[in-house]
Amino acid sequence: MLSPEIIQLPKILDDRGNLSFIEEGNHIPFKIERTYWIYDVPGGECRGGHAYSDLQEFIVALSGSFDVVLHDGTKELRFHLNRSYYGLYIPKMMWRELENFSTNSLALILADKKYAADAYIRNFDEFVQKRNAGS
Repeated sequence: MLSPEIIQLPKILDDRGNLSFIEEGNHIPFKIERTYWIYDVPGGECRGGHAYSDLQEFIVALSGSFDVVLHDGTKELRFHLNRSYYGLYIPKMMWRELENFSTNSLALILADKKYAADAYIRNFDEFVQKRNAGS
């Protein structure tokens, strides 16, 4: 099973403004099927609070900063995202929460599956049971 990891994206420096990009199969290990973003998160609010049995994601802080807290059923991992040229790869079967959003932060999320309401595991205890059972 793949592990979560921070991946540095290309950064092209230019006096007129910098540019970074993401290529599927090159910077991320999956085909992009869905792209969405999270913004205007009120102070103190969290997003996420779920896992997916069969979905991978890649998260980039395009603006501002936030923390991504992951749990693999045994231990917690915390990643602080605050640069638009770094992204966090999240493999299948990882519980995720996004918290500590700065003002005007913008989270870009790339996923390898289209949206499906029944793909979510929204109960942490159920997630731990499934993760430990290897499903």
